[in-house]
Parts: sequence; C-alpha cells; structure tokens
Amino acid sequence: MAFDLAFALSTVPTILGAIGMTLLVAALSCVGASAIGFGFELVRRGGGLVALFIGFVIDFIRATPVLVWLYCLYFILPFYGLRLGALAVGIVGLSFYYSGYLAEVFKAGIDAIPNGQAEAARALGLGRIDMTIFVIAPQMLRNIAAPMGNYFVSILKATPYLAVLAVPEMLGRAFDIASDTYRYAEPLTVAGLIFLGLALLISQAIKRLEIRLLGPTMR
Repeated sequence: MAFDLAFALSTVPTILGAIGMTLLVAALSCVGASAIGFGFELVRRGGGLVALFIGFVIDFIRATPVLVWLYCLYFILPFYGLRLGALAVGIVGLSFYYSGYLAEVFKAGIDAIPNGQAEAARALGLGRIDMTIFVIAPQMLRNIAAPMGNYFVSILKATPYLAVLAVPEMLGRAFDIASDTYRYAEPLTVAGLIFLGLALLISQAIKRLEIRLLGPTMR
C-alpha cells in the first residue's frame, strides 16, 4: 500500500488537536520529576539510614521500565483503595520514573559546586533552606541545564506511553485514525514528525537557556 500524502495531510488537524494534552502531560511531568528528584537528592545528602533507603529507591526507579510504573499505578493501586484517573496516572508515573534520573543529574550539579560556597553561606548565617535556594540551586542550574533539558525531551517522547491508558494524546489520536482506516503509515508518520518538531524546539530553548546561564563563555 503506497504512502498517501493527501491522507497524511488530512490527519494533521486531528492529531494536532491532541497537542495540548501532550504538552500538558509533558510540562506537569517535568515539574513533578524535577521536584521529586531534587527532594530525593537533598534527603540523600543528609546521610544515615534514610539516605541509604532513598539511594535504593533511586536505583530501583532507574532499573524498572516506565510501563511497569504506569500499569502498577493504574491496575494495582485500585485494589488498595486508591484509584487515579488515566491522566493522573500518566503524570504521576512519568514524574516518579524520571525523578530517579534527575536526582542523579542534581547530584552531579551539586558536586560540581566548590565546597567553599556552602562554607561561605554558613559563615554568613544562612540556614539550610536559604542556602539551598539562594546559593546552591542557582549554581547547580548552570551546571545541569543541558542534561536536564535532555531529560525534559525524553519526558516529551515518553508521553506516547499514555496511549495504553487511553489518554487522548497525539499518538493515541494517531492510533484511533489508524484503527478506523486501517492505514498506519500516514498517521504515525505525522505524529512522529510533530514529536520531532517539538523535541527540536525544546532542544533549542534549552540551548539558549544554557548560553544565558553560562554567559560569554558559551558564545
């Protein structure tokens, strides 16, 4: 069956109609993964048994497939009285899954900050929270802009997993068209090209942010 360009173009409006859902899931998952991952790293740096437990959790997250998280949240949690909608499951699942990877990114970013910065903050009388917000975090972001951006792109590319939960994102719409027309090449190609365009836009935005954070040394 030959590729039908006219049919492919006719699927664009339908697939683009789901771009808002795709971007919403990606944006909320990026925020959630960043918040959870940063929290994991701060707790891990506290030492003790809790730090060992958090280290195990991070390794466990990184060692399991993302679909396992999604299926567990969607099919197993209801047996314990906690039922989440498909959209909530997608956002929570992606947030927790990528928090493990971002925790390692935050670790590398903090390790790259000279120890004298924290010592100077303590000498000025800053508490741990103020030191983290005003001293550590800004310098850390300069170190991790590129790898963090890469994981944000990965989160965007992971949103099609939510099609298995019937979340109406772009790949789900493409499969709906394919199942109705028995033509898979055209809608899937269109969805893939849109994802490619979004990934390129995010990559360029991250590159500009990195240049802005690092200043003239990146020009």
